[in-house]
Amino acid sequence: MKLIVHSLIAAGCLACLSVHAESINLSQAVEMSLAADPRIKEREQVVAAARALVQEVRGNAGWRVSANAFVGLAPEAAGGFYQGGAYSCAVPPCTPRTDGDKLKGISDWTHIDFALIKPLFTFGKIEHYSDAAQGNADVKQGELKQTRADIVYDTKRAYYGYLASRDAYTFLRDIQARLDDAIATVERNLKDETGESKQSDLYALQTARGLLAKYVYQARAIEKISLDGLRVLTGAGLKSDLTVADSRIEPVAFPVVELAELQARALHDRAEMQQLESGLRARRALLAAKKADRLPDVYAGVIGQFNYASRRERLDNPYLNDPFNGGGLTPVVGVKWDSVFGVANARVDQAQAELEALNHKRAFAVAGIPFEVSEAYANAQANFDSQRELAEAAAAARRWMVASLADFTAGVESADKVADAIKNYALTQTEYLRTLNDYNMNVAQLARLTGELK
Repeated sequence: MKLIVHSLIAAGCLACLSVHAESINLSQAVEMSLAADPRIKEREQVVAAARALVQEVRGNAGWRVSANAFVGLAPEAAGGFYQGGAYSCAVPPCTPRTDGDKLKGISDWTHIDFALIKPLFTFGKIEHYSDAAQGNADVKQGELKQTRADIVYDTKRAYYGYLASRDAYTFLRDIQARLDDAIATVERNLKDETGESKQSDLYALQTARGLLAKYVYQARAIEKISLDGLRVLTGAGLKSDLTVADSRIEPVAFPVVELAELQARALHDRAEMQQLESGLRARRALLAAKKADRLPDVYAGVIGQFNYASRRERLDNPYLNDPFNGGGLTPVVGVKWDSVFGVANARVDQAQAELEALNHKRAFAVAGIPFEVSEAYANAQANFDSQRELAEAAAAARRWMVASLADFTAGVESADKVADAIKNYALTQTEYLRTLNDYNMNVAQLARLTGELK
């Protein structure tokens, strides 16, 4: 039994390790970020609210009801219409009663009135407001798309930043070890007084070690920050054992599409452009709706009223109406006009100005977005060429350092030359990794500017 329990515990621990020590590639990191980021959930709810507003506006074209019911008090009334409370008059003169101002008692009073109305023709109000609400929903959908693109870009920045800083840290630690060996050799030679090393050799190597240590600490800090950022973006949590699957940073493929095609894609697919087009549709519809607000509404429906007072005699004269007893029901066709001309005209002018402002904004976007794409493309091209040259330079610098260390060990090279070789190799390799990271982010920026969502 103990063996079984221990086996189950061990299996559970292994399962926990497999859950928490998760290794992901970039594609998986992006998918996890898109699934976990609360900003997307927030934008989705904003889109849902905008769509509900569309349904609300369209609902104004259907039947609408207004009703009011209450129970109150009314004066008691008994007897007929004629003087003395007679119900009929057989001998003239027939004098109507004049005691209506004398309160004889109180009666309960039940009142109900209602109206069931459907718009027949609104001069386009409902249609235009509906189009404006749909345009607003499309704008919110564009904001959701833009948020998704930003999250993808942030995830790539954290992923590539971690790989670059991790590679830089590993590389710099290796250089530190080589430099420490060289310093130990010089210190040993100085202690043994063999004459193979000078005190200035030690100072030169120690200076190089101090400069190198700065880059080691910086690389370590960026590595931690980038990995923590990736953990937060993917929803794994800061305390998770999330790791990346790639063993080192590699340059992504350079876009095979021509610059003009990328610019055309940006103008068509980019979230901001789609938002502008949706906003223009909404503004045009809103302007038309404001103009229609100056016109009346034609409607049809049924209206009715019912009153009942239990302690009042019912009056059945068709020419007299008792507000406390009686009722009626009738179909109606009517026109309702509710407009303040100065206010309505001002609202039209306001909608027109907002439409023109958005037109100017679109004109700026049409001119500016191709420039943004061109700028990102030029930076990507420059860093693509630079990282290739720096890769060759770093390889040459490594050969220079190895040769200098070998010559130094053989006693035919000075320590300051070795220090120069080590510093140049460290600077060239770290600049290569930084440029490689910049290039990958340039490509990611191009994808974001052209409306790609991956």
